[in-house]
Amino acid sequence: MRILVVGGGGREHAICYVLKKSKHLEKLYCVPGNGGIEEITEVPKDIQPIDFSTLAEFCKKEGIGLVLPGPEEPLVKGIRDVLEEKGIKVFGPDRFTANLEGSKIFAKEIMVKAGVPTARFEVFDDPDKARQYIEKVGAPLVVKADGLCAGKGVFVCDTKEEAFQAVEKLMEQRIFGEAGQRVVIEEKLVGEEASYIVITDGEHFKALPTSQDHKRLLDGDQGPNTGGMGAYSPTPLITKDLRKEIEEKVISPVLKTLAKEGHPYLGFLYAGLMIVNHIPYVLEFNCRLGDPETQVILPRVENDFIELLDATLNGRLDKVDLVETDKACVCVVMASKGYPGSYEKGKKIEGLDKVKQLEDVIVFHAGTKKEGDAFYTSGGRVLGVTALDNDIPSAIKRAYQAVSLIHFDGAHYRKDIGQRYFKYLET
Repeated sequence: MRILVVGGGGREHAICYVLKKSKHLEKLYCVPGNGGIEEITEVPKDIQPIDFSTLAEFCKKEGIGLVLPGPEEPLVKGIRDVLEEKGIKVFGPDRFTANLEGSKIFAKEIMVKAGVPTARFEVFDDPDKARQYIEKVGAPLVVKADGLCAGKGVFVCDTKEEAFQAVEKLMEQRIFGEAGQRVVIEEKLVGEEASYIVITDGEHFKALPTSQDHKRLLDGDQGPNTGGMGAYSPTPLITKDLRKEIEEKVISPVLKTLAKEGHPYLGFLYAGLMIVNHIPYVLEFNCRLGDPETQVILPRVENDFIELLDATLNGRLDKVDLVETDKACVCVVMASKGYPGSYEKGKKIEGLDKVKQLEDVIVFHAGTKKEGDAFYTSGGRVLGVTALDNDIPSAIKRAYQAVSLIHFDGAHYRKDIGQRYFKYLET
């Protein structure tokens, strides 16, 4: 099979990595790719992830059998709807179901219909009414832009003043444009955050290996929120009983509700959860794999990845056993100085050749560019240094051993990725 992966981050590098191992792969392409992806597959130039007409032309010309979008934007903008009209298969939800991520309000409406546990909320399109509500209910509150904001449209507000400021920024200053035209204001839930990601054909689903992301920039979960500074898999937070609870109270009801709406969900479904008194409350849904969770999940899946995708596309997922390795996996993100704010690009990366000699270590590139034989930084999150080993402590040690061999000017990374594992063992 000829496959085109759409996207250019660490998640897409991990997807390409597992696809390359499949015996069914004839040829692999990725757009726009990055320096590391270029090393393992073909990266056509001058094609952008949301330029659907050019993507369709390329797919027809190259005989692409399947398109696999990594990020949310192409999915929310309808890549599957557009390409499938032209006879090109796409692995991912259609525009309607991708709104689970594209619209916070749509997601809440589906959750209410499905009876899924979620924070109490109200929706506003008038900033004055939003402020009146905040004055009435008080803080703490969470204020969310309805639309996509690249992960930056959620404001956790511990005071009414912070909530008023969030409403002003989103609805009046329009810092995220039309995405803030409407907002969701909801109660702040306090508990343990968890992610649960499944692959689904719309009726059946299989849970991928459990994982936990580290969102904050600094050690000890301090500093600003980022796209994710590292992850580990599996996590003891999600016990066998909690898995059952999540699947029965969240995943199954949502899939059944979407099917009743006439849009069975196909692809990866990511539930961002807050566990409160052993009850999984949904904070958000994502319509794709997480980043950097993918970097620790996919190396632990032992199935031929193309066979897994094919079974999903053809409604045979219930006939497949998803097999995960006993090995644990840890990913440490090396970021540019200044991230998640402004940062410089073009810093030369040293030491990648040394890391290639280490066993069970994979460096997934996120923000890199290849020039000649050298790699340079081109993004905020630069590399996801990923290691497999017999258990989490050993995988942590192996990952940081690899990190110590890599250097670029201003490199920043957390020193405590995976430490939450020990916390959950104690509870």
